[in-house]
Amino acid sequence: MRFTKMQGTGNCYLYINCFEEKVEDPSALSIKLSDVHFGVGSDGIILIKPSAKADCEMDIYNADGSRAMMCGNGIRCVGKYVYERGLVKKDILTVDTQSGIKTLYLEVKDGQVKSVKVNMGKPDLCAKTIPTLFQTERVIDRPYKVDGKEYRVTCVSMGNPHCVVFLPDVDSLNLEMLGPKFEHDQMFPERVNTEFIRILGENEMQMRVWERGSGETWACGTGACAAAVAGALNGKTGRDVLIHLRGGDLNIHWDSSTDEVFMQGPAEFIFDGVV
Repeated sequence: MRFTKMQGTGNCYLYINCFEEKVEDPSALSIKLSDVHFGVGSDGIILIKPSAKADCEMDIYNADGSRAMMCGNGIRCVGKYVYERGLVKKDILTVDTQSGIKTLYLEVKDGQVKSVKVNMGKPDLCAKTIPTLFQTERVIDRPYKVDGKEYRVTCVSMGNPHCVVFLPDVDSLNLEMLGPKFEHDQMFPERVNTEFIRILGENEMQMRVWERGSGETWACGTGACAAAVAGALNGKTGRDVLIHLRGGDLNIHWDSSTDEVFMQGPAEFIFDGVV
């Protein structure tokens, strides 16, 4: 089976062209290939499939074999892959995901995709549908104890559930210990991705992220969008935010007229392989 390893701001997946390849058990395959010691090493696998509703479909499996609804960094790499491999030769294209159809705008130079902007859709702020078990309509700047310590949390769904926490320092966090406490907390019935954010200015923030099913990753596109929305909701930032992640930077714009969130960032080819 042929695959391609790609990364978006350090969030790396193995991309499989299901226009040509057939994958029988993607969950088990993701566990096997994502392992850094006995496999290839990745945050999971992404299957690129034909679609009757869009230019193509992406199907995402985390490193632990669980299925993901959406991946902001992954969808940019899907756009680069299908354009450069000639599957979809358009600089504006649509991708069907488990959280709906997303529109991608490709910045192309000399036949290569240099950057991708994605319309990530409208944020879902309803506590019930994110989903959380908080008994309020929204969860914005709410005090909540995790592992005996109180945090102020804001919950947003961008296709995946996110819990955003603003802190004065994120570099010293022990995410290997703290991340799973949030991920498996009783208030999140489908587990949760958690963004730990340090505000650097009105339009700038630093982010570390613990993703359900993958652990700490170098970037999370839907998480960056959720963090930008949470920053604006809490009056900490404007609607245009530059977010610094371990793997690079993302630009997020939350449009005030349409309520849609746009994410722009890089998509990079690493290597082709055969397993």
